[in-house]
Amino acid sequence: MKSHAKSRLRAAAAAAVTVTLGCTALAAVPTTASAAGEPIAVQYRTGATGASADQSEPWLKVRNTGSGSVQLSNVKIRYYFKGDAVGEVYRFACSWAVKGCGNITGTFGTLAHPTATADRYLEIGFTSGAGSLAPGADTGDMQLRFYRSNWQPLVQSDDYSFGAGSAAYTDWTKVTAQLGGATVWGTAPEGNGPTDPTDPTDPTDPTDPPGDGATLFDDFNYSGHTDPRIAAHGWSVRSNAGGPGVPGATWAPDKVTFATQSGNSIMNLETSTAGTGESTKQTEILTQSMKFRNGTYAARVRFNDAPKSGPDGDHLVQTFFTINDLKAPMADDYAEYDFEYLPNGGWGESGNILYTTSWETYRPDPWEAVNQHTESRQSYAGWHDLVVTIDNNAITYYIDGQLFGTHGAAYLPERGMSINFNQWLIDLAGQTSTTPRAYDQQVDYVLHVKDQVLTPSQVNAKVAALRAAGTTFQDTVPAG
Repeated sequence: MKSHAKSRLRAAAAAAVTVTLGCTALAAVPTTASAAGEPIAVQYRTGATGASADQSEPWLKVRNTGSGSVQLSNVKIRYYFKGDAVGEVYRFACSWAVKGCGNITGTFGTLAHPTATADRYLEIGFTSGAGSLAPGADTGDMQLRFYRSNWQPLVQSDDYSFGAGSAAYTDWTKVTAQLGGATVWGTAPEGNGPTDPTDPTDPTDPTDPPGDGATLFDDFNYSGHTDPRIAAHGWSVRSNAGGPGVPGATWAPDKVTFATQSGNSIMNLETSTAGTGESTKQTEILTQSMKFRNGTYAARVRFNDAPKSGPDGDHLVQTFFTINDLKAPMADDYAEYDFEYLPNGGWGESGNILYTTSWETYRPDPWEAVNQHTESRQSYAGWHDLVVTIDNNAITYYIDGQLFGTHGAAYLPERGMSINFNQWLIDLAGQTSTTPRAYDQQVDYVLHVKDQVLTPSQVNAKVAALRAAGTTFQDTVPAG
């Protein structure tokens, strides 16, 4: 979470994601019917046959029906269902799997074109630890389940992908499978196929505007944290005390450094600790102005799973976000939109997890949060293109050109925000050693285009054009 709000809030609530009031969402990717000779097939059976149940239990197997090896980390499976209530939050769990539950991920999304039997889906993915499938091989059992976060009974008899009579594994085309982004198995609910009208946020939509609006672009081409151009360009390198993070920690401007890598100037945020609050140094850079609202926000960020020195395991948060100030508990003009990567878990998570979260408001005491989030439990170590767009209808998050989450109009901003990057420690419970260690988060550039929704490809094109013109900084976004 963020510099002023989220962090200390999630510290107050063991995992704020478990109390969100919005539903988790991912924008739908078109799917198509399976065809003979495709490389994989999906088998299904149910572990809960009732019309209603405490939890739905889609048990799945993926079979390699092709002639070459299939890397499971390239496979995504979608199980489609009808939500039980508006704004309902669901939770995913893996009971047992031949490939290991730690190698299976589950996220929820909403369909662009809801039907009478489906407006949501559960997307199953695999980490690199799941390995590959040789021709003719399958994953073996994946005994999966999902349930309402309030543990009320769910109705599954009206779910598109549910099969009450599927007590044994059988090929099941009411789930879809993608391999490398292309659908190779199954039929999606009506209206969500590749020949249906495209969603206006589809990253390939040629009607998106060209990105010629008022622009902030910074290539972070500075000599160091004392470079006067940083303040002249509207940035503040944080040194004041306060949350988020470990009590007693300080925000260290000298840990924000700049270098050149592969011809690009790179900003580095270093966070270090020796296992005490007093030894913990965190880093943050933010715009001085809160003049940014609707439009496109983009950054190229390198997340790191391991420290550059010392023992690993700290509950670290690496971020790119926008935020404004909470004027009063539950104030309705608060706004915050986050990318937050936890390489070592935290907030009740035990491993890698990436959150995107859209905040309407909150109250710190007693804790109450109004937000919507999407999460993915896998490693995001390395460079990633992060894009979030905000228009008058939705907030849409992309990672590396792919739709990651779409959040509803209830979470749109009412006033301007700052743009921030920070890296900090939730607590010292993940690693109790007193051996010094340090972690890096790196940023290549940041871009904002006011009041225009750009596709990820348009973001890349605009950044390339700015760099080709020799532009290292530009800010034409009006104040206020």
